[in-house]
Amino acid sequence: MADINSFSPMGRTQMQQAEMTAQKERSSGSDIKMDDFLKILAATMSNPSLGGESGSGGSNTDYISQLVQFTTLEQLKELGTNMEHTMLMAQQQQAITMIGQTVTLMTDDNQTVTGTIDGVKFLGGIPTIKVAGKNYLMSQITELAK
Repeated sequence: MADINSFSPMGRTQMQQAEMTAQKERSSGSDIKMDDFLKILAATMSNPSLGGESGSGGSNTDYISQLVQFTTLEQLKELGTNMEHTMLMAQQQQAITMIGQTVTLMTDDNQTVTGTIDGVKFLGGIPTIKVAGKNYLMSQITELAK
């Protein structure tokens, strides 16, 4: 399996940025979960003085509005994650269909490389193509021919 050092400096930078983004998403512990929100909401409803204003815990419509907003935000976040996964899968499928085709690539030092795609590797889910024994990112392709 190829490691990140087999890529050109620009390719390594792109791969490292993608991996850092993925790690941040995996390790993000600051996200409030629906259970946490419901616990806070229940505590606020049962203890009106927790609502911020003395003696006023807020109306039922305020609580429902907050719940709807939180649910919408949660669903939008999930939609964004699903779209990222769909895009990544489409890129992977595209890379696989390119095996055997001739490509021209631009390297980081502005040199062109022309060759046949011998294979595809996935590093962190990101598709890379193998041309003449070296791995390249699909973004380095400048021309594609059968």
